[in-house]
Amino acid sequence: MEKEITLEQIQNFKGKYPKQLWYLFFSEMWERFSFYGMRGMLAVFMVNQLMMDEKTTNLQYGATQAFVYAFPFIGGLFADKILGLRKSLFWGGLLMIVGSIILSLDPKHFFFLGISFTIIGTGFFKPNISSMVGQLYKENDVRQDAGFSLFYAGVNLGALIGGYICIAVAEGSLWSGFVPEQLRWNFAFGFAAIVMIVSLLTFTQTQKSMGEIGLSPLLHLEKPKRRIIEIATYIGSLAIIPAIIIMVANTVYTDYFMMIIGPSSILYLFYEMRSFSASENKKIVAALVLIVFSIFFWAFFEQSGGSLSLFAVNNLDNTLLGIQVSPNGVNNSANSLFVIIFATLIGLLWISMNKRKIEPNTVVKFGLGFLFLAGGFWIFYYTKFFADTSGKTSLNLFTFGWFIITFGELCLSPIGLSAMSRLSPQKTQAVMMGIWYLASSYGQYFAGLLGANIASASENASNSEKLIVYAEGYKQLAIYALIAGLILIIISPLVKKLMQEVK
Repeated sequence: MEKEITLEQIQNFKGKYPKQLWYLFFSEMWERFSFYGMRGMLAVFMVNQLMMDEKTTNLQYGATQAFVYAFPFIGGLFADKILGLRKSLFWGGLLMIVGSIILSLDPKHFFFLGISFTIIGTGFFKPNISSMVGQLYKENDVRQDAGFSLFYAGVNLGALIGGYICIAVAEGSLWSGFVPEQLRWNFAFGFAAIVMIVSLLTFTQTQKSMGEIGLSPLLHLEKPKRRIIEIATYIGSLAIIPAIIIMVANTVYTDYFMMIIGPSSILYLFYEMRSFSASENKKIVAALVLIVFSIFFWAFFEQSGGSLSLFAVNNLDNTLLGIQVSPNGVNNSANSLFVIIFATLIGLLWISMNKRKIEPNTVVKFGLGFLFLAGGFWIFYYTKFFADTSGKTSLNLFTFGWFIITFGELCLSPIGLSAMSRLSPQKTQAVMMGIWYLASSYGQYFAGLLGANIASASENASNSEKLIVYAEGYKQLAIYALIAGLILIIISPLVKKLMQEVK
């Protein structure tokens, strides 16, 4: 029977993908609908409903997303040491559902409460489902990059649907005849709650096929003692919600948190490294190089939910290929559409290149990711030359910028997930995955600071003047991304030596 399947049977699958990957694919897809649906609404909601100025909104957005991506490190730690991947994922999903329901009931008055539940929930959910994907493969299985690319397509399928529907419903450009005007934001947040329930049910109904993957690391303890430790973890995660509310609502506390969490996580990793071999430690150092560069990538890329969101609302026309659409909906979902179209093809391209022994190594792929990122932001800059007198510019050209950036993301994000899995010792995989997402947290944090600087420079400006300021800011980001990409390609031989047999 399926529940008796062994890890060896799972990893000895035939074909390109293990069947368990599809179960995780759909669970992650619905969770990302919820996450990206809410992410796309945050900046616009804060400006239009909470009446924040654009500078404050960028800082607040960066702080919120920084916490969302910081807590997977903590969630990964508890999964490795106490709950196991499965229970951690389930608990995280429940918290995310509660957070979305709170926001759907009264987003104005309970905004930070709902967001805080979502932050804690994401911390328990996100790193562990990615770790389970990695454990479906044997060490050095060349099909793993393709598997993570397919998994990443699931992420983006959810992001595409949720990323457009939620913001379009909230703005009133979709289903306005069905959703009462005064309840548009409630319905939009409500959709996030519903699909998160679907995500959790998908996982619970298929987890028996995972064999021993994700089981509790405390099975050697007596059940009553194990239950006490697990319950204490659940209670502790709820008890810190008031502190999260305070820190998220006041961005100065976010600064303090970011000063502490990063160095603390690295110190903890160094502590763990004492028990690893020299070979394992070299791989961890290589992983840390990739992690550091990913911070810069996400700081630029994640302008999507902050400054680019406001840019879309203020400075983009509403016509894409002759069809009237929500500009911010396109900003929030175009990248996901392109990932869905090209992720599997890129994954299969890596396999094909590997057979011909011409596949670039992971570090070079990261470098290429930055070069594509630079190209996309240069296009965002170039939109200023297509603006009308009111400061509105081409949504078509803007969308093409996201098309270029998508290839950069596909060279970095799924490859990074795969690299963290292959470079991490088995007993610390969830923690390393958490640190990978912690790098995204710093990227989000710096994205907020960058967006706030751009918004500050355009304060009290006309719409046309705002367009120029934002475009010049994106030009600077393009230059920085180009430099980072070239540096990565230059140092790739050195990092490749640290990675040893891992390609």
